[in-house]
Amino acid sequence: MFFFGKRSQSVNMDKNTLPVHIAIFLDGNGRWASQRGLPRSAGHREGANNLKKIVRYSHEIGIKYLTVYAFSTENWSRPKDEVDALMSLLLEFLKNADKEIAGKNIKIKVIGDSNGLTEDIKKEIVRVTENTKNNNGLTLVIALNYGSRSEIVEMVRRIAIDVKKGGLNTDAINEQLVSNYLYTAGLPDPDLVIRPSGENRLSNFLLWQSSYAELWYSNILWPDFSKKDLLHAIEEYQRRNRRYGGVGK
Repeated sequence: MFFFGKRSQSVNMDKNTLPVHIAIFLDGNGRWASQRGLPRSAGHREGANNLKKIVRYSHEIGIKYLTVYAFSTENWSRPKDEVDALMSLLLEFLKNADKEIAGKNIKIKVIGDSNGLTEDIKKEIVRVTENTKNNNGLTLVIALNYGSRSEIVEMVRRIAIDVKKGGLNTDAINEQLVSNYLYTAGLPDPDLVIRPSGENRLSNFLLWQSSYAELWYSNILWPDFSKKDLLHAIEEYQRRNRRYGGVGK
């Protein structure tokens, strides 16, 4: 069931049945800027500022895991000046994360292929991950240079290597073992996937992990996505009957 989000006045969210893990596409930044006659980089910066607000608010209401699609493996095909601006913004975001996000008892984890990232970004990933590893509030997972298909290919390669070395028996390969070889090992699968901006597809994001996630689509561009929009998505999630292939109630 897909819900196309609409802004309404009332929100009826049950704090006792919150999704444990929410995944969000940070989508529509460039279009947001174009609609205002601004360069696309301005939209990405506004989107980054909005991300900080949504992360802090998600922590406040009790969400345990929040995964955001910050930069995909396909995003390298964008114009070089836009990619450079995005990388600069990501570096700035990571450098300030301790003060602006992690200081709120938020743990930060980065998933994806580090190949292609600058040494400065790699260094900041190591630093912010290490500095926040003992925080026990919300876990912010940043999908950076991430693509689900490449993640699955890498998982298969690593399993094949371990089988070839003799450390893994093929009879031991099951869904849980596969999950343990993914970038998201140790994290629960997302319960709710939110995609703003009017696009209605998964775009190579958490394909294995989102097998039974509830999907919530909206025409709202990410920089305009508000706390109330997040609450509406959660409210809709709570109204659904998650049957996992069964009959349900």
